[in-house]
Amino acid sequence: MSIHIEAKQDEIADFVLLPGDPLRAKHIADTLLTDAVCYNKVRGMLGYTGYYQGKRVSVQGTGMGLPSHMIYVTELINDYKVKTLVRVGTCGGILEEVKLRDVILAVSASTDSNAVGRHFPGMTFAPTASFRLAQLASDNAVKMNLPLKAGNILSSDLFYHFPEVGDAYQLWRNYGTLAVEMESAGLYLLASRLGVEAISLLTVSDHLLTGKHVSVDERQTNFTAMTKLALSLA
Repeated sequence: MSIHIEAKQDEIADFVLLPGDPLRAKHIADTLLTDAVCYNKVRGMLGYTGYYQGKRVSVQGTGMGLPSHMIYVTELINDYKVKTLVRVGTCGGILEEVKLRDVILAVSASTDSNAVGRHFPGMTFAPTASFRLAQLASDNAVKMNLPLKAGNILSSDLFYHFPEVGDAYQLWRNYGTLAVEMESAGLYLLASRLGVEAISLLTVSDHLLTGKHVSVDERQTNFTAMTKLALSLA
């Protein structure tokens, strides 16, 4: 076991889905996996291992934000030898052509977080997805007839901004950034440093231009198309 995960050494698969919401982890285990067993309840951050179409997979909640996400990713890789990590999360669309419930493949993840920048003083690191996983996700999406938007996203430390900031995402919009979320840059940083494969698949749950959003229940229990695409990578 590690500090934040109570699983025994052989209880986590080498392929792990990473939803931020632990209740989404439970929903995935209950509805998409067979023979799922809960291996973690520490801090309510639920984790399960089961089978999807005969493949052994795990799903681990990570919480919100780079610091929380990076704790779980680090322990999964270092303590449990996980080799493939797939974030299945929500994001806010910031371009007009990005629509509510669109599925986004985060090819790269820009960030305003010092959790990445502190490792590269005076320089810039470009957190990037595994090309193999990105290519496989793109191919599988075509087979599933699932429209997929691919490109750069923003991993931000802030969910709320003070009013005097104005439109906090206009600069990123100017450079074609598709959406904003709070974890992927940390995932890609750790995957690069620790020699594993990672990718983020995101469903647009809010739109920063239109103000539209999905319900809390849908955030926890829907987005099945994205999750099945993620599981197909196993």
